[in-house]
This record gives sequence, C-alpha cells and structure tokens, in this order.
Amino acid sequence: MVPLKVNRNYRFRLYPSRAQEMKLLETLESCRCLYNYFLGEWEGKDKIPSRYNLQAELPELARENPYYANIHSKTRQYVLFQLYSNLKALSKLKKNGRKVGRVRFKKQGRFKTFVYNQSGFKLIDNGNRYQKLWLSKIGEIPIRAHRKVEGKIKQVFVKRTPSGKWFAILSVETKPKKLGTTGKAIGLDLNIDNYLTDSNGERIEHPHILLKLEEKLKREQRKLSRKNKDSRNRVKQMLKLTRIHERITDKRRDFLHKLSHYYVNSHDIIGVEDLTVRKMMESSYNAKNTADSSWSTFIQMLSYKAEGAGRVLVKVYPKNTTQNCSRCGNRVYKQVWVRTHRCPACGLVMDRDHNAAINILNKALKEVGSVRPELTPVEMIPLPHPMDGACLVKEAGSPNALASG
Repeated sequence: MVPLKVNRNYRFRLYPSRAQEMKLLETLESCRCLYNYFLGEWEGKDKIPSRYNLQAELPELARENPYYANIHSKTRQYVLFQLYSNLKALSKLKKNGRKVGRVRFKKQGRFKTFVYNQSGFKLIDNGNRYQKLWLSKIGEIPIRAHRKVEGKIKQVFVKRTPSGKWFAILSVETKPKKLGTTGKAIGLDLNIDNYLTDSNGERIEHPHILLKLEEKLKREQRKLSRKNKDSRNRVKQMLKLTRIHERITDKRRDFLHKLSHYYVNSHDIIGVEDLTVRKMMESSYNAKNTADSSWSTFIQMLSYKAEGAGRVLVKVYPKNTTQNCSRCGNRVYKQVWVRTHRCPACGLVMDRDHNAAINILNKALKEVGSVRPELTPVEMIPLPHPMDGACLVKEAGSPNALASG
C-alpha cells in the first residue's frame, strides 16, 4: 500500500559570499553556545527539567543577550529540541545494553548544522530554476539546485562540511509517485567479492572506492602527522585530508543511489537479507571492505525509494541462505572460500552467491504470500522400470511403487 504522504530530502550546494559566510558561522556559534547554556541548566539537578519549561525561557534570554537575538526564533527552539533528542538517544542505547556516557558540551567547531523549521526561509526562482535561498537574519544565498523540488518544504537544514562547503537540505512533504507494475521479483545477495549478485544471475562489481584512494589517503595522513601542532600548515594539510574523505563519501553515495534506483524502478518485489552490519564488522577479519560496502545505507535507500514508488522491500532472515540448495532445499555446508554450490542430492552446480540470491527471493515471496513453487525433496531411491516385474514385486507397498502403478 502506497502512503498518502512521504518525506523527501533535497541536498543542494550553497555559495555564500564572504559576508554571508560570516553570518552563517556566527549563527552556528550562537547555536552552539545556546546548546551548552541549556545543558549547563541540567548541572546539579536531580531531575532534568521539562523541555517546554526551558523553551519558555527563550524569548527572555534573547532580550537579555543580543548574541542570541541574531538567531531566528524557530532555530533557537530547534537547538533545544536537538539537546533533548540526544538525551533520548542515549537513554535508548542504555536500555539496549550499550555502555554510554553523558551528553557532552559542544566544543568550538563541533556544531555543524542549524535548522529553520516551518518558517524563516524561501526558495527563490526565476521560472526556470532555483537561484537563491532566502534565510531570515542572513539574506539571499546563491544555491545550485540540480532538480526541481516537488512538494511543500517543511524545514531547511543548513550544514557546513569539514572542508568548508555549505549545503542546504530541504525536507519536503510530497505525494508519492507510484510506478507501473513490472510483474518482476528479485532477490539480492550482498557480498564482498562482488558488491551483489541477484537472483537473475547478474553480478554488480564492487567499486572498492576506499581501496582505490587508500594510498593517497595514507600519503596525506603521513604528511599531516609531520606538521607542527597548532600551525597553519597543519590546518591546510587537514583540509586536504578532509577533501579526500569527502570525495570517497560522495563517490560511494553516487554508486548506491544509482544501483538502488535501478532495482526499485525495474522490480515490484525486492528481497534482501536483514543483516546486522555492526556485528559483522566487529567479528570479521574483512571489516574494512565491509565498511566500504555501506550495506546499511544501500538497504536504507532501497527502503525509502520502494516506499515512495509503491514497491515492496522484504528483509528476510539470513540464516542458511548460502548453505541451502535453491532447487531441492538440501543443506550443503560450504566454507567461505568455496565459491561454487554443488548439491549432491539434485546435482545443481552454480555460483554460491547466485544460489543464495534465489533462496532470498524464495523467502521474500513466501513472506508476502506470493505464489511460488515449493521446494520438494529429491527422491533418493531410483524408481523401478515398468518392465521390471521383479523390481515391482520387491517395491510393492512402497509409495514409489504405488505411484508408478
């Protein structure tokens, strides 16, 4: 069932002038100080005060301190919301058995975003494309919008990356566009040898983006380690290193967006394994490649794109998807280095990842209640020949003899 409304984010690059950038940095710093101020209100108190009680102090605080008056009113409220959201996230992790500390004060340079919620912003266009984003207390900032925004803009996140770039993330509420049915279903087996193998036998090569830029990353990291602390040269070198990390992230996300778009557009039902990537990275000797694969991000992209397009994404339990035979269901144990599935029961020989993808598809179809032929065990006793009378007598009373008779 397609939802009536879906939320979408549009990420556009901002190109502020020098004066506008100073205002943006001042807003970030003011939000950081406000965050630390309210966190300090918790110190020495047995019970954390209500968010609404602290929010009522904001107008008086802005009148007393002109530094906070330079921030849009909704932005000030959202800083308080962020503080309580961080507290809620830590409490949830603690309930799940994770070892957590306390909500910490934000050091200078550690506050990266501020938010205009519901008001204080406007996207300006000239009829063909968007040219500027107006922000209250800051002004009109040139924006590069590479696509049209469809829907009502609910809030705007202004973000500064470590390399000094500015982005506007527009959170939009819109109606989903349901795609036409294709009548196709597919299972995806995520792996490291190839990025994934689907149930049709198609293999998507792993881009290995981190591996390709790893030597350059190490070289720039060595240069950084030789710079004197608190020197200007160290700041410049850190900026170079940051740009390489951002390039890796951008190339990886570009690959994942294109791949998820392809599968959502061409299939009605998509089956994937419900992987616990964090535990895999903790226990695997191949943790670097696992991190470079970003499987959680890929599944997340499949999820929200499938929701908006009216597709069905099914996360199946991954146990024995690699070991079971996709034809007869017989369990064939294989070590991780054995890349070919050979079933001694039915004689099926195929790539192990292709076999796993078919098993994932079968599980997904079973969960959604789609029609799929059930796996039947292979007959281990040879059927008697019709002309062999002795054999018929010998096998009399058996299910095979009754079926053949």
